[in-house]
Amino acid sequence: MKILVTGADGFIGSHLTEELIRRGHQVRAFVYYNSFGHWGWLDESPDEIKQELDVFAGDVRDPHGVRTALTGCDTVLHLAALIGIPYSYHSPDAYVDTNVRGTLNIVQAARDLGLDKVVHTSTSEVYGTAQYVPIDEQHPLQGQSPYSATKIGADQIALSFYRSFETPVTVARPFNTFGPRQSARAVIPTVITQIANGERTLKLGSLHPTRDFNYVKDTVAGFIAMAESDRVLGEEVNLGSNYEISIGDTVALIAEAMDAEVEITTDEQRLRPEKSEVERLWADNSKARELLGWQPEYGQREGFKRALAETAAWFTDPANLARYKHGIYNI
Repeated sequence: MKILVTGADGFIGSHLTEELIRRGHQVRAFVYYNSFGHWGWLDESPDEIKQELDVFAGDVRDPHGVRTALTGCDTVLHLAALIGIPYSYHSPDAYVDTNVRGTLNIVQAARDLGLDKVVHTSTSEVYGTAQYVPIDEQHPLQGQSPYSATKIGADQIALSFYRSFETPVTVARPFNTFGPRQSARAVIPTVITQIANGERTLKLGSLHPTRDFNYVKDTVAGFIAMAESDRVLGEEVNLGSNYEISIGDTVALIAEAMDAEVEITTDEQRLRPEKSEVERLWADNSKARELLGWQPEYGQREGFKRALAETAAWFTDPANLARYKHGIYNI
């Protein structure tokens, strides 16, 4: 397939782009335009990967650039989005433009150009705090932050094109993906980078909420399975590990993996507003197993521990660690 990956310069997008090339696909990598000519994390890809890349620098908010980027492609994996929850509190307008209008630009161009498949990226945040567990795809949607509200809107825009025009859309809904290259705005890199820099009193937010963490290799495998399957058109599919763990217990496992004894202090600026905090996430991944044959290779507690060890090893490499500002709160 000739595949366009939007957000190819980001955390998940760069891993996905590299794996698609390794599997022999032609990939056009849509990266966010900047005057430095930077390709984000793709700048760090092996030379044999970069030599195969067709890089398009643009902005998903621009419908003309989106149409140009999609021309000649069979499939689009749409990952480009603004994702930081705290940042959405003070810049919600940017989230509407990027997440909702950007998605509209993708599905409109895909419809007009007759693409074979659109895989749109959702998030477990659209569910809000679990009303029942494990969370399946029938769970009510709750916009508990401007970020999650715009992702709900983007999901519905994408699905409306399937229902209205038979545009071949499918919605991938990854739960809390983590791994090498993740931004320090997320809790696992925040903990690892503080410990790796010698901190033993960690600054964190709430410890009691639970999450369903999904290793990036598993998330990438799920995206590719969705791109290759005709069984999920018009469907929303959870990509989660079906393993629930609290933030506090996650910190303990990271400290164990890094052989460190730590204490935790609450940093007030890292706390979400009470009604905005998602208290519980736990994925039901049975639909992905049944329709895609996908299941996490890093599942349950032992798989999670293996993934944390791999992640910590990457972050503690001095060249990688130097990229992160552990002493500030990243939003």
